Amino acid sequence: MDVAVQAALILFIGVAFLLIIGAPISISVGIASAFAMFTLLEMDNGALTSAQRMFTGMNSFTLLAIPFFILAGVIMNNGGIAIRLVNCAKVLSGRMPGSLAHTNVVANMLFGSISGSGVAAAAAVGGTMSPLQEKEGYDKHFSAAVNIASAPAGMLIPPSNTLIVFSLVSGGTSISALFMAGYIPGILWGLACMVVAFFFARKMGYSTKSQVTFKQGILVFLEAIPSLLLIVIVIGGIVGGVFTATEGSAIAVVYSLLLSFIYRTIKVRDLPRILLESTKTTAIVIFLIGVSSIMSWVMSFTNIPGIIADLLLGFTDNMIIILLIMNIVLLIVGTFMDPTPAVLIFTPIFLPIALSFGIDPVHFGIIVVFNLSIGTITPPVGPVLFVGTKIANLKIENVIRPLLPFFVATVAVLMIITYVPQLSLMLPEMFGLMGNK
Repeated sequence: MDVAVQAALILFIGVAFLLIIGAPISISVGIASAFAMFTLLEMDNGALTSAQRMFTGMNSFTLLAIPFFILAGVIMNNGGIAIRLVNCAKVLSGRMPGSLAHTNVVANMLFGSISGSGVAAAAAVGGTMSPLQEKEGYDKHFSAAVNIASAPAGMLIPPSNTLIVFSLVSGGTSISALFMAGYIPGILWGLACMVVAFFFARKMGYSTKSQVTFKQGILVFLEAIPSLLLIVIVIGGIVGGVFTATEGSAIAVVYSLLLSFIYRTIKVRDLPRILLESTKTTAIVIFLIGVSSIMSWVMSFTNIPGIIADLLLGFTDNMIIILLIMNIVLLIVGTFMDPTPAVLIFTPIFLPIALSFGIDPVHFGIIVVFNLSIGTITPPVGPVLFVGTKIANLKIENVIRPLLPFFVATVAVLMIITYVPQLSLMLPEMFGLMGNK
């Protein structure tokens, strides 16, 4: 058997076996990739090359944005920003049927866009909204489904760590362009959830019992402006070329920390705990990127992406069918793999195929992240699903049924995003970001 084939088999069978026996994804990828490397090179050279690939993969100025955005998200999750965004969302949602459900969706979009984390949004917003919805007679399973389904919208609306990872692994796709491209798909995700919530709320007779006066609404909105300004400052600065995404992430940390001190929701003694929490999350992500760099080298050396491309193109040369197959694969992968490792593993495989059909890498990046964001709300591994049910004190199996209509709605939006590229490319083109690094 050819050495390259042996290495490929060791790589994929090794990862699958280790995942089945319960090993963490980073350990599974790292061990399988290292053994595949040993098959291609001698033990000494393989160990040296593996170490070099890990260091090279993590030695990126762009990657500094990830720990800063993670830290900013943790600060905001502890800094009282969530409740202000929830109050603002309640004003924006109006008096339509199921207004608290719509408030949940809008708040998740706002908080997710600031923190860049669907899990953080589900925890912070869900923890605030669940008691309010229960108090007004909402079915708790429906409320949990709304919170879970809408939380990942923030993974598309910038700043998004997953889009930063895609930029890195795709060879330097413009982060600014990816950030702007995520706005319309992220908003469409939220609107789809609101449509489903509207019909269910009207069917169940959920109405608003507490009304917000115009004066109260203005006061709530003014109170939320400092939090909302974070989006304007960070994203506006990145898109306007005032600073890079990495510099913008550092500004997000400083701004959110100052805001939390002003709100008096974080004290100096809380900082060690916040730093430790963000460090743990960062270490997981960066280590995963490092070991995935070994896998990328092995896949490139054995020409795995080329082989898979030939298989797909041998099956059909219809771009519509190819994109459909990619979506199906990514949706399945997303059910058992977190977005970051999935982006690291499957982007090198699918991106060359997409480019061969003339698909813009910015558009393709949104397709990939949208698919994997849906995976965060689907069993068996969906992290947002687990957090959302834990916050609501419910069992996962009891939330699946009310979640299904939201799942169908988000998949429908995915199909629209996939086959209407201008929905992703319109804003980057409008701001002249296409082709910029």
